[in-house]
Amino acid sequence: MQYRSKVACIFLLGFFIDCINIFMSAIAFPAMSTLFQLTQVEAAWISNSYILGLCLIIPMSIGLANLFNTRRVLLGSTAIFALSSFMVGSADSFNSLVIWRFIQGLSGGLIIPVGQALTFNLYQGNDRVKISTLIMMTALIAPALSPMLGGWVIDISSWRWVFYSHLPMILLLLLLIYIWLKPEQLGTLQRPDYCGILLISLALSSLLICLTLLGQSQSTLSIAFAVFSTVLFSGAYIYYAKRHTSPVVELKLLKNIKLKVSIWVYLAVPGVFTGVNILSIFLLHDVLHLTAAQTGSFMLLYAFMALVAMLLVRRYYQQFTAKKLFYAAVIIHSLGILSLAWVESTQSVVWVSVAYLAMGFGGGLAANTAQSTALLDFPEQLLPQASVIWNINRQISFSLGSAVLLMLFYLLQQKLPQLQLLQLYHLIFIIAALIGSLPIFILYQLKD
Repeated sequence: MQYRSKVACIFLLGFFIDCINIFMSAIAFPAMSTLFQLTQVEAAWISNSYILGLCLIIPMSIGLANLFNTRRVLLGSTAIFALSSFMVGSADSFNSLVIWRFIQGLSGGLIIPVGQALTFNLYQGNDRVKISTLIMMTALIAPALSPMLGGWVIDISSWRWVFYSHLPMILLLLLLIYIWLKPEQLGTLQRPDYCGILLISLALSSLLICLTLLGQSQSTLSIAFAVFSTVLFSGAYIYYAKRHTSPVVELKLLKNIKLKVSIWVYLAVPGVFTGVNILSIFLLHDVLHLTAAQTGSFMLLYAFMALVAMLLVRRYYQQFTAKKLFYAAVIIHSLGILSLAWVESTQSVVWVSVAYLAMGFGGGLAANTAQSTALLDFPEQLLPQASVIWNINRQISFSLGSAVLLMLFYLLQQKLPQLQLLQLYHLIFIIAALIGSLPIFILYQLKD
């Protein structure tokens, strides 16, 4: 096996484990909510804390890889990831669960950007489009199989085994890194940008806290302080990055049209879908009273259509162009979300199937086209920094999508108490479809 194939296998396995940690845990939300007496917004922090850990460590990933070399960094982070996965499954309180999920995110957050930068350095030109397709196909297998398998595990045993089941794959990843990976760097050794890392971390943390407080209807003073903190730290980093010669996240790269449009599409399609999927899980479990395995099985429909879409992107990417593929993806995905507004009872579950089929096709088109387009123009020396931006966006999209929609769900529940629970779900799905269609207004920036 060629060395670049070994590196790609390590990255794809790490990416697969990362996706499992997001989608398999979501199917366990109702069970964990019952045990720890949580609302949907509080339950979302089981994912948010993991994604927050990812987002905070990703800006440091390239610097750590250059300081200690890629092999040492990936070995250490994977070992901590294995430990934290076991501790998440053993958690006896909501606080300990969230803390260990955060540590799990911190340790796992080094695998994706470092692995992607190593892989993309070894796959250039048209090979990069092909490896992007493999990346997105890997991202499909995880959400396709993990919810149903996770639901089956929950139905016959406990939600704890949802997290224990990751351990064999994590240990395999650790072994492959030890055997296959060479000790190398991703660029020239530079002093870590500690100030930039701190500002980025504070801005992301403040944003997620702000959305959570809005969803839980905390005091106006608390919400105002969270909003102020988000604006303050975000503005401070933008000001700092413009004056720093080598900031941890190089915002100048966002001037690249392909990267900028891909980011917005990823926020509006895979990001919004994450929130829609969580709400759909609670709808199917709490309102229609389906089992966890039945609820998770709809992701198989999503994955099948997403696979079809990704194969089409791989074959016709040059012929159709990213612009046309993005238009089709956004429209089809939004229509799929809208289909959930027709779900009334177990007799209308067919609309759930239609929704996941459409969301899968639209999501597959959007994700693979964005993955293939975002980093297409960057030379090797800028690729690690562009990879950091792309992976921060990919992770924060999942968290923002669920946080925003759950916040809107609880705000509408309080402002419109006359609505029945099913009507409330219908309304939030309509709003989600509108949010998901917003990229239509910026796609004109891409050239045919």
